[in-house]
Order: sequence, then structure tokens, then C-alpha cells
Amino acid sequence: MAITRRVFLASSAATAAIVTNEWMAPRSAGAQSKVLNLYTARHYGSDTKIYEGFFNKTKIKINLVEATADKLVERIKSEGRNSPADVIMTVDAGNLYRAQEDGVFQSIDSQVLKAAIPENLRDSGGRWYGFTKRTRVIMYNKEKFDQDKAYAAKVNGIKTYEDLGKDDLGLKILVRSSSNIYNQSLMGSIIETYDEAAAEKWAKGLVRNLARKPEGGDTPQLQALAAGQGDLAISNTYYLLRLEKSSKPEDREVAKKIGVIFPNQKKNANGDAKLGRGAHMNISGAGVAKYAPNKDAAIQYLEYLATPEVQKMFADNNNEYPAFQKPTDFDEDLMRAETLGKRNQLAIQVMDRAGWK
Repeated sequence: MAITRRVFLASSAATAAIVTNEWMAPRSAGAQSKVLNLYTARHYGSDTKIYEGFFNKTKIKINLVEATADKLVERIKSEGRNSPADVIMTVDAGNLYRAQEDGVFQSIDSQVLKAAIPENLRDSGGRWYGFTKRTRVIMYNKEKFDQDKAYAAKVNGIKTYEDLGKDDLGLKILVRSSSNIYNQSLMGSIIETYDEAAAEKWAKGLVRNLARKPEGGDTPQLQALAAGQGDLAISNTYYLLRLEKSSKPEDREVAKKIGVIFPNQKKNANGDAKLGRGAHMNISGAGVAKYAPNKDAAIQYLEYLATPEVQKMFADNNNEYPAFQKPTDFDEDLMRAETLGKRNQLAIQVMDRAGWK
């Protein structure tokens, strides 16, 4: 097979045994030209088509190791110079920046990647690159919107992320925990746009407007929104698209009830650059591991991810936005992904002080 998969979610000792068994192949020059060891925190079955496409094009076999970003970094650090990792891939700029700070990436100079990936979606030092974009937006209950004029009027007044922190919002918000990296990056963008004090004030307002204590992932927020347990939800758009495309009728019914607000659009900003900065964008991305035994294959894989062919696969198979293509139906925030990472720790502190559990 082109892909060998190992999933590690257990203890460090169990993990060590699995990975040792995974990487028994000799590291000769010949082996290096045929193997790529991919450590990934993207747990999407649809990515299998990308791995298969790379093998068909290059005949380089992918050894796949899957875990959370934190566990991947922990494993690579424990492996040290003997780490077999060639490429590290994860979701969210916050995770990429943390991995960068932990020293598990190496800088590469690829003209292909520089040409294909916009500057704001990659590390300035060439250590990681964003290959997909995802936007975190505000969602509402369309069914209630059509039936309740008071609710519709309030929803029509929601134009920005800033609106979610208003004392007189009159709507209850569903959102996952502050421990979620997506929310941390959104918080980081608010800090960068304004300042720490203003961001904390906003977060405290949002907490006062919560429909319930944060729980679950983005999909449960949408299910709760459809069930009338809140008035608005914060979610990445691809979760809604997954429900729309689901084989389960109950998922599609949830999706039918949900509408999307793309916040901070220029048309609603009255010339205010901050209010018209665009909908918050984040990425999933990857970089070459610091001690990659198959560095040439690793760079080749990253360049493959930047091709129009694979960018279309990301969009079609997991409902993400291609890295190099601007959305046609909304304005996007062009804040550097690197900045979201740099603001991550401060974002966590602000959320804690605001009581965002």
C-alpha cells in the first residue's frame, strides 16, 4: 500500500512502541527517495486521496502517524535527532506557532511555495506554510428568523464580532471552550486589532451573553442552535457544510435551519478599517521537521500540497478554502497567521480573566 497508518493516543511508553515499529526501514539513500514520514494532526479521512495522489505522482510511500498537535510535538522532542518525522502537519496557526517555538521545524527556501502561498499565510522564516484556509463566523437559526420578527431584527443588527460583546445584545451565544485553539486564535485577532484591555472587555461581554457553559465542539454548537438552545453560534463554516453533505437525514435537517453571517464586511463598516477588516481566517499548514531524514521528499510533498490539483481536493473533500484563492462571497481578514500564533498565550490569559471557561 502507498500509506502506512499508525495512530497514537495512548501513553508515552505505548506511543514509543508503536512509532519504533513504524520506522524500522533503513535510512539509506535509496530508501529516502521512496519514503515520507508524515506526522499529522489533521484527522480527515478525505486527506487519504491526497496521500494516494502523491504516491501515484512520485512513488514515494507515506508513513502516516496521527495524533493531536501537542502529542506530535511531544513525541518529536523525545525522539530528538533520531526522529523519523519528515513533515509535521496540523490545524490552526496557534498550533503551528507553538510547534515552531518548540523547535521542531526547520526553515526551507522553496520558490514554489513562496510563489503559491500568500505571505500572510506562511511563517516569515520559512518554517511552516498554510495550505488551507478556514473562516470562523457567526451563525443563526433561519427557521426562527423567518417566524420571529423580534429575533430577525436583532440578528439583522449583528454585523461584527465586536457586536457579540455588547451589553444590550439581547441574543444568547453558543460557543465551545476557551481551551479550543480556534477560539484562541479568534481572541488573538481581537487583541491584535485593538489592544489587550479592549479585547478583555469584549470577551467579558461575550461571556455575559453565553447561552450556556461552553461544551463540545463546533458541531454540537450547531445542533444546539438548530434545537433552539441559543440564538447565535460561533463556528467554522466547514462544520456546517459537513452537516449539509452528511448521509444522515438528521444532520441535513440541522443544516437547513442554520444561516451564516460573515462578520466585519467592508460594506457595513462605514469606512472604519477595523470594523471592515473582514471575516476571521485561520489555516491548516505544515513544515519540514528539524531532523527530517527525507528532506527532499518532504519539500516535494509541501510543494505538492500547493498545487491547484490538491488545493481543489482540500476544498472539495473537506470544505476548506484554497490557500491562494480569495473568497468571492465575503471579505476576509488578511491578518498574518504568524500574528495569531504570537498572540496565542496572551489570548489564553485574556480569556481566563474574562471567565471564558
